Amino acid sequence: MAQGSTEARAAIIAACREMNRSGLNQGTSGNISVREGAGMLITPSAMAYDRMRPEDIVWMGFDGTTEGDRKPSSEWRFHLDILRAKPGTGAVVHAHPTACTTLAILEKDIPPLHYMVAAAGGRDIRCAPYATFGTAELSEHAVTALQDRAACLLAHHGLIACGATLDKAMWLAVEVEALAKQYLGCLPFGEPPLLSPEEIDRVLDKMKGYGHQG
Repeated sequence: MAQGSTEARAAIIAACREMNRSGLNQGTSGNISVREGAGMLITPSAMAYDRMRPEDIVWMGFDGTTEGDRKPSSEWRFHLDILRAKPGTGAVVHAHPTACTTLAILEKDIPPLHYMVAAAGGRDIRCAPYATFGTAELSEHAVTALQDRAACLLAHHGLIACGATLDKAMWLAVEVEALAKQYLGCLPFGEPPLLSPEEIDRVLDKMKGYGHQG
């Protein structure tokens, strides 16, 4: 029997469709994984979300074995490595939202211009160095950028958001895209004034257990 319930697979598909409906992603460029047993459920490679069915979701073990008739997303490597490295993470969302991707093209971190930067778990949201998609090098950069963080940008690529659940990861992806829009809105006037490290630390303390934080 295939690993992962029909409900879990359907939830992944629904989240993918919501990403495109909301503008968080375009086409099939995004991908989602959810921890399942000794591995993960992950979206298949190059398949339109409106055609996707629960049986198309691929189960992939932490040992690299797969179950299902489809190939896993071309970005399976960083999904697997993030879930291995972050035991408290239950889901990983990767998308190419316009504002986040614009900052990623500029190779810019998102600094503490707004207190909600702390929603990603730290004093900023890092932009990982560029590497070719689907490579071990990109995965290493992503895991490093996500140390003590729940979200990062990938240079010249897009966004990764993590959460204890799929709902939490999706919520964070939306929040980071909003922050990216705010930062881009400031840049024509110069770099914005930033909150101090001490203030972000206070916000981090107040955010323990807040909203969708896992």
